[in-house]
Amino acid sequence: MAAPPPQGCRVFLNHLDSYCGRAIGEYFSGCVVGATLEKGDEEEEEEEDENDSPVEVPSSPKEEGYEIVGTLSKPGSTKPSFAQETYAVSPQDELLSHLLACDIVLYSITEDADQIEEATWAASALHKEIENFARPKLFILISTIMTWANTKLPDPENPETPFTDEDYRTRKSHPNFMDHINAEKLIVKLGKTNKNKFSTYVVASGHQYGAEEGVFHYFFKMCWLSETPVIPVFEDGKNFIPTIHILDLAAVLQNVADHRPKVQYILAVDSSRHTLEELVKCISKNVGPGKIMKIPKENAFLSKDLTQMHVDMLLVNLQMESNFLKETFNIKWVAEAGLIENIEQVVKEYKESRGLLPLKVYIHGPPGVGKSTIAEELCKHYKLHYIKIDDVISEKIADLEKMVAKGQDSVGEEGEDDIEEQDENIAVAQELLDEIKEKMKLNKGRLDNQSIIPIVKDKLKSMPCKNQGYVLDGFPETYKQATELFSVEEDFEEEEIQGKMPKYNKIIIPEFVFSLTAPDEFLINRIMNLPESVVAGTYFTQDWFLQSLKLFRESNTDDTTVLNYFDELEIHPQFIDVAVYEDPENRFIIQKIIKEIGEPRNYGLTDEEKEILERKAAEERLVKEAQEKAEQERKEAEERAERMARLEEWNKQLEEVKRQEQELLEAQSIPLRNYLMKNVMPTLMQGINECCRIRPDDPVNFLAEYLFKNSPDIDWNKH
Repeated sequence: MAAPPPQGCRVFLNHLDSYCGRAIGEYFSGCVVGATLEKGDEEEEEEEDENDSPVEVPSSPKEEGYEIVGTLSKPGSTKPSFAQETYAVSPQDELLSHLLACDIVLYSITEDADQIEEATWAASALHKEIENFARPKLFILISTIMTWANTKLPDPENPETPFTDEDYRTRKSHPNFMDHINAEKLIVKLGKTNKNKFSTYVVASGHQYGAEEGVFHYFFKMCWLSETPVIPVFEDGKNFIPTIHILDLAAVLQNVADHRPKVQYILAVDSSRHTLEELVKCISKNVGPGKIMKIPKENAFLSKDLTQMHVDMLLVNLQMESNFLKETFNIKWVAEAGLIENIEQVVKEYKESRGLLPLKVYIHGPPGVGKSTIAEELCKHYKLHYIKIDDVISEKIADLEKMVAKGQDSVGEEGEDDIEEQDENIAVAQELLDEIKEKMKLNKGRLDNQSIIPIVKDKLKSMPCKNQGYVLDGFPETYKQATELFSVEEDFEEEEIQGKMPKYNKIIIPEFVFSLTAPDEFLINRIMNLPESVVAGTYFTQDWFLQSLKLFRESNTDDTTVLNYFDELEIHPQFIDVAVYEDPENRFIIQKIIKEIGEPRNYGLTDEEKEILERKAAEERLVKEAQEKAEQERKEAEERAERMARLEEWNKQLEEVKRQEQELLEAQSIPLRNYLMKNVMPTLMQGINECCRIRPDDPVNFLAEYLFKNSPDIDWNKH
């Protein structure tokens, strides 16, 4: 009998579209069954000695991969690309049949407590079918270290002594995580019946981070949005939080699947011991404003982004160490030292996984072409930061004045700032402020390039611009300014390609350059036709405008213009002729630029913004319906009035026709009347008189004969 074809190891995972499920499912889909068993330290050393051979040994065709199937948290979610199939939770009989077809069943209860009931049902249902298993099955419950939250210290005299895997029997759960610990106990118990056919494990995960950041996403998002000057820390922030990178958690699960260890309860934490304050301060420094502020934990519930579970997890205070991971498993750690030591990589993963890439735009063009209007609209559409020289200088002066005025009071914001460093910063701020004001005083309120460039560069390097991006309005104006503004510094990533391409700072350099063009006549007419209310208080006076236009033309005619600078960096400017569009508000130009740039690279609309847009759309719909109704009523009234007018005109015409007919009748009856008066009436009167005198038996016949015989128009001689 022929051997059956090799098949992959089928893995079931709940909520494949969740943070935890998606990361673990994608990780397993790229793994080989038994991979963690194959390489030990000795084999790695042998490979190092055999570096002479450049040929890689191809993987065996018999290697088995993992086939990922599972459920979705939302029925309408798209099936992840790494998953082969997705199943509905109900009816349970069908789900059980799918579970029975799997070799490994993973259930995570770290994100959704509602999954606890389903996980315990699945394990219990599988346990009842042990005798019918064709192949051994493995069940892993991914739980949380919150089931340890109220555990007594292993060494009360030394509170820094960490909990280890061996302490799991003494663990005491947080009150809100009692269902989690009960599920853990049940899973361990079910695995003791027949370990050869049905083995069960509990992996107690530290707080997960990496990629989309899990419970720490609240702080990452707040920092990235740059909407608050400080990031909150709940309570005193001295509580220790066990953590693990989501991919390291996946590696732990892979090792459990490969090794099938004797120990059923495994701690999955990295080697870090960081407090909440340290973690938030690190996130704030690398993604946000760099400052934190301690607030009461009750204030945490004011945020819609934090649930009770999130708050409980952020306030846990545990120091843990997993000796088992180090001694038994073969883990290629992504972040063994923890979040803080790997913050640069973590931030990069976070931005890439959520598509939070900065969008940097430079708008070039002559005065009056509409740069500011277009730049502001782009900032609104893409939620970018508007960089206009005058505004940046004013903002810098205001910040320096605030820093100097606040003095030592600013220490309280973070709580433990170095006082000497703070004094030094204040002294530097005062010196810079005095220098700026002195130069502005000597130069009629303006600053020279030497002073402007550092201010603008600091703005471009600020965390908001690095996070969301910016739109530069008309600056730099010259090749020299561009070279100085985007020059390379030692601490920044640089780009250098062979040839004459200048070095530049890749972090702050624009990605898109748009040059707005228009003839002088067009620009002059546009400025001349501006309303007085718009011109008042601006630079758009006739003398200023003509002088600025002349300077712009002169600085953009040689071979070393600011556009040449971007061309040399292969950031080729896109030219838009404003005069072609008969569009004073630049709406078509803005749409053209938006089409060229593409979709926004941010979180999208918040629930509040969506609600506002929906309300606005509803209001506009009501207004439109009211307008349409009013228009319909107006048309009906006009048609009714028109019908009445036509009816009235018809009646008038009918009366006129009747009058004319009457007049015609009367005119046509005159000869007949004259004939009757002349020839008939006299004879008729005589006949009537004669009839009265004679009184014949038949008066009518008598009268007829009388008229016939005596009518003056009858000539009796002819008869």
